[in-house]
Amino acid sequence: MIVSPVTQVTDALKVIWDNAINEAGKKRGGEELLSTIRGEVAPDQLLKRLIALGCLWTCHDGEMVVGIVVCRNRVVETLYVDRQHRRQGIARAMLNELRALATPPLDAFALPGDRATKSLYESIGWKARLLTMRGG
Repeated sequence: MIVSPVTQVTDALKVIWDNAINEAGKKRGGEELLSTIRGEVAPDQLLKRLIALGCLWTCHDGEMVVGIVVCRNRVVETLYVDRQHRRQGIARAMLNELRALATPPLDAFALPGDRATKSLYESIGWKARLLTMRGG
């Protein structure tokens, strides 16, 4: 597995990106997370914007992109592994690569009810310290 920053949009990247967006949008809190990541950027421009900012990383297994992670301002905003490649240590490899940077992430977002992501973060010693509640 090779973890590296993304420098350009490829077909393989677009496929996993679309899968990640679709899956996140179906989960509780997913639309809010996507809105937070997007900010003022149009949805169809987000991928290119994250690449331009240097905050999108991928994990490759040969030519196949099996995982992506967005880390911006020392926060892991989202981490996604292709369904067929889960439980193989890919998320941990991506997270470890980021933690080895000169300015590693200090925080991470996890959706409510996403026990797997929370467990991953807890396994490296991170603790939940904020829960956002919204009315209506």
